[in-house]
Formats: sequence, structure tokens, C-alpha cells
Amino acid sequence: MVKLSLINTAPKTVCSIDASTNSLAFAIFENKSLIRFGKISFVGRNAYEKVGDAAKKCLAFFKQFNIDSIVIEHTVFINSPKTAADLALVQGAMLGAAQINGIKIGGSVNPITWQSFIGNTKLPAVEKQQLRKDNPNKSESWYKGQEREIRKQKTIRYVSTYYNKSISDNDVADAIGIGHWAIHNWEKVDK
Repeated sequence: MVKLSLINTAPKTVCSIDASTNSLAFAIFENKSLIRFGKISFVGRNAYEKVGDAAKKCLAFFKQFNIDSIVIEHTVFINSPKTAADLALVQGAMLGAAQINGIKIGGSVNPITWQSFIGNTKLPAVEKQQLRKDNPNKSESWYKGQEREIRKQKTIRYVSTYYNKSISDNDVADAIGIGHWAIHNWEKVDK
């Protein structure tokens, strides 16, 4: 009998990425230890200029480190088709830059999967009701925004505490959360 865990062993150095149309938040783990994290911003007057900037910056970034594999947050739902298309362009530039540098694309993970792993599931009905009770007469979009902010702060608190680091940027916290899940669940990374 072949053990899947022996075939699909985690790489020594993993870079986890939370990408957006404007930036790449990253966390680098070596032998399951967080060794570096940060954020690279992309500039440009339009999506195509940002893609070019992303490609240049990511090529330079990936050359600096001996990364074996990348895991990225899987895009599951975006309200705007234009934003989804722009994100696909930027992610393509980033992942292409990684492959040019010989880095394997390990795969992706759905946001709710890694968030649940760190105990940051959707807000329970009781918390949602309390938010509405404490802040009456607000719009539904305001409540949804507050719920997202509560969850962002939970992720920041979790990774700051677990790794004993001072993290304030929610995208960087997400990148660390993605990597935290990946180094503990490599066999479950969507390849």
C-alpha cells in the first residue's frame, strides 16, 4: 500500500500569496517556520500597466528567495466581472514570474477552507444579531462591511498571536493564514 502523505510531501520552502489587482501579499515559510512576510504594491494607470508592473516586481522578488513552491488563495466569487478579469491578468503575471524563476505552483486553497482551519468561520447568527442591536438603523451593506472587518481582525489576531509577530495589514495576515493552512495540510492543496 502506498501512503499518499509520502508521495505528496510538503516542500521545504513555501510562499503563500494573497493576490489582488493592486498588490501581492506574501508569507514565506521554511521548514514550517514563518521567515518573511510583506506586501508588494502594483502601480499603473490601468490593468495592463499594473500587469506589467506586477510581472517586473514579481520576477525580481522571486529571484531573491529560494522558494520551492507557491500556494495561492483560490478566487471563488467576485461581484464584478471586470475585477475578476483584472485579477486573472495580475495572477497570471505573478505565477508566470514564479515559474520563470523555477518555482513550482503548488496549488490553491479556497478562502473558507484556510479561514475555518484557523477558527475564523462565518459569523454566527448571534454575533450578527448583536452587531445589528448595537448599531440600529444601518444599511445591510454597512452590516456586511462590519462583518468582513470583524473577520479580518480575527485573522490578524490569530496570526499575530500564533507567530508572535505584529501584523496590522489584513492582506498580509491572509497570506500568513493561507501559508499556515498549507504547511499543515499540504496533501489537501488543490493542484
